[in-house]
Amino acid sequence: MSALSQLALPHIPALAAYTPGLQPTEDGWVKLNTNESPYPPSPRVAEAVARAMGKDGASLRLYPPPTSAALRERVASVNGHGLRAENVIIGNGSDDLLNLVARVFCGGKSPLGFTMPSYSLYPVLVAIQDGAAEVIEFGRDMKLPVEKIAASKAKAFVLTSPNAPTGVAFPNTELERVLQSFGGLLVVDEAYAPFAGENAVPLLAKYPRLLVTRTLSKAHALAGIRVGYALGHPEIIALLDRVRDSYNVSALSQVAAIAALGDGAYYAGTIAKTKATRDAALAHYTRLGWFTYPSQTNFIFTEPRDARGETGPAVARSLYEFFLTQKILVRHFAGHPLTAGFLRISVGTDADMAAVNNAIASWHTTNAPRP
Repeated sequence: MSALSQLALPHIPALAAYTPGLQPTEDGWVKLNTNESPYPPSPRVAEAVARAMGKDGASLRLYPPPTSAALRERVASVNGHGLRAENVIIGNGSDDLLNLVARVFCGGKSPLGFTMPSYSLYPVLVAIQDGAAEVIEFGRDMKLPVEKIAASKAKAFVLTSPNAPTGVAFPNTELERVLQSFGGLLVVDEAYAPFAGENAVPLLAKYPRLLVTRTLSKAHALAGIRVGYALGHPEIIALLDRVRDSYNVSALSQVAAIAALGDGAYYAGTIAKTKATRDAALAHYTRLGWFTYPSQTNFIFTEPRDARGETGPAVARSLYEFFLTQKILVRHFAGHPLTAGFLRISVGTDADMAAVNNAIASWHTTNAPRP
């Protein structure tokens, strides 16, 4: 360790930062590794941003509204929410909000609870706090371990639903079982909720120890804008506000998000197209004889089977690397025994998924056993 590193708090030099999916810098890639929308945002977004900037961009000299008040009002009124602005907090993506949860509820003798496999940011947030994690492992069946979560001593427990990276969603009946038995705050990370058949928002009226986080990066095609929000009891929202960074969401991001949330009809169309493409891909992998989790997201988690009928981490790695030769990007989570034999493939356009299917056929041919 260098002298400069020794100036940092002791836990920082050893911290392993979050590793995002590869971001290619040249054209020609089929990018299916970060669950971005294959479709552009609503045309209203660009129009609203252009109006906000003005002719000479003079508005950029001003700080943004610090609490994102107008956006909080807009989120509260979104169909299916039926909440008030005091039930809403806005973040620089939902990652920002999860960071606030860690700031408020994790540290010292208070661990942050979460399941694994799940979003790999959670342990990073714990490490930043120099805190402790209480990790509950899923089995291959991906059944929600209600009793284990109920027994958790964590002040806050984060559950991704639908789960990443498997795409499996947990019904509200199961979430209610957790809420009725777990004594801390249940944070349901609903980054992919628009693609699912059910979400936890209706439970907010009954359970004050529930916080639901959402992002506009996936279904709303605003990954480059970085806006997320959380819904919860006003007292929980106020706690998160206490540790929120000032001006945490840019003015243009707030304007873009308001415009996107105001065009529900447009997004209903793009979400429907994404789900149709997803379901067709699921059916294709099933015909190939690949075990694939039932996805309620905009990605698919599947266990490749090679031409010899074999599965496992080496097979998944082989296909991942073959995809790279075809300029197709997917994700391989090799670090966990449940995920190592699988690939996560974001749902792209029909043309994108056809390229994936053609590459799989070529991979099978390349690796077919010799007669």
